[in-house]
Parts: sequence; structure tokens; C-alpha cells
Amino acid sequence: MERIEFISKSPSETIAIGAHIGRSARMGDLFLLYGELGAGKTQLVKGLALGMGVPDWQHVLSPSFTLVNVYEGRIDLCHADFYRIETDAVADLGIEDFLDKGVVAVEWAERVPEWGDGIKVALEVVGEEERMIVMEVEDAGRAQVWRHFRGQS
Repeated sequence: MERIEFISKSPSETIAIGAHIGRSARMGDLFLLYGELGAGKTQLVKGLALGMGVPDWQHVLSPSFTLVNVYEGRIDLCHADFYRIETDAVADLGIEDFLDKGVVAVEWAERVPEWGDGIKVALEVVGEEERMIVMEVEDAGRAQVWRHFRGQS
């Protein structure tokens, strides 16, 4: 397991980090996002969408009430939010099927712990706008690509 750490000092830096990750995203990637309310999970997904070529990335919203939003880009992005969902209802959303045709980003992934086979991304509030973003990636080669962003703003 490779661990990659980023420091974001603002929401726009969180978006930039997400865009960096999104540029190297591949069909079938599952990003499992962890972090408290306000940690920047949706900002990171906006960046993923930007990096994946979603033209309306600025309009990416947390799907807290819709549960799932899909955005079309170079690779399509399925954005899910498990904050308000019962564990047994996740299968009915068809998210796993989407992995065959795009990338999935799940906010509040800790609510469904059996979804442990993805790229884990933990966002921790360090200061008012500062965030520590930690990725855990199985593939060392891909981790190396993402790691090159370190130190950039």
C-alpha cells in the first residue's frame, strides 16, 4: 500500500489536487472519500471532475439528498454520498455497475465499510481552510504519478 499526502491551504487548492488526481483517473477507479463534515470532500470531487474533463465541473454538488449524480466527461464520473443511506440500500443504486463505464467517487464511504477495495482518500481538517489529504493506493506506479503533485499549489 502506497501512501500519498497532500496539504491544501484553501478550497481552490483542494480542487487543484483533485484535478491532478482526476487527470490520471482510469475507468473502473473507485475513490472512497473519508472526512468530517466540511473537510472538503465535495471540493476534491469538483477537482476530480475538472481533471476528468467534465465541462461543468463547477456545478458538481454533494448528492446528499439525490444520493448519486453522474457527470459526463472524458471519463464519466459517478458521485455518490452515503451520509443518509442505509447500508442495505446501496446495492439498489447500481453504483458498482457504473465502474464498468466510468469512475466512482463516494463521499462518507465509512458508512458502507464493505466497499474497502478502492483508492482511499481521507481529508482531515487541520486549520480553518487547511486540509491534510491522504491517499492510500495499491498500485505503486499510479501512486508515483499522483505523488509528483507534492509541493505545488
